[in-house]
Amino acid sequence: MKYLEFKEALQDFTIFSINEIKKIDSRFHRRRLNNWQDKGYIRKVIKGHYIFSDLVINEDILFEIANKIHRPSYVSFEMALSYYHLIPESTYAITSVSSRRPCTYETTLAAFLYRKLKPALFFGYELVESQGKRFKIASPEKAILDYFYINPHLNSPSDFNSLRIDVSSFEEWISEEKMYYFLNKFSQKKLSKRIHLFWNYLKNA
Repeated sequence: MKYLEFKEALQDFTIFSINEIKKIDSRFHRRRLNNWQDKGYIRKVIKGHYIFSDLVINEDILFEIANKIHRPSYVSFEMALSYYHLIPESTYAITSVSSRRPCTYETTLAAFLYRKLKPALFFGYELVESQGKRFKIASPEKAILDYFYINPHLNSPSDFNSLRIDVSSFEEWISEEKMYYFLNKFSQKKLSKRIHLFWNYLKNA
């Protein structure tokens, strides 16, 4: 398969894997990928996953890539909080929830960090469409709960203040009913207590 045929066959893929290439050409030899990398046609993201070099990278593209290089996963934690403007600063990595082992991929595009939650807590994400592409990201409520779940030290007003939560954005994005519905599904008394304290802190902020 020539490069132009290859690109046409995979033009709808933001990121493609060896397995996806094999589906369109079972005899494809990965030696060609090395050759096309040397020529600057494609870029390797992580082992076995590639993008076309002319792909325009933006936040939505990075989220889609994050979903695909470590499955199943969805964007959450600091990255989702920043996406909803609940915290003011950008984050070091594209942070995600996965039901698989935790890991970090340092790539030329970005750092992709995955924290493990047990399968029963793999819920509360939304499928966002952007320019014909789709990515999974935690709802604002679930992003907060995920973040508190992996940071059990957050339990006092000074801890909550350090998060620098934007109160106006919180009031705009967060549904109290949805927050507590998700919280009940965690079935954790300590987490429930900390979220109640956090909620009361924001009401009085």
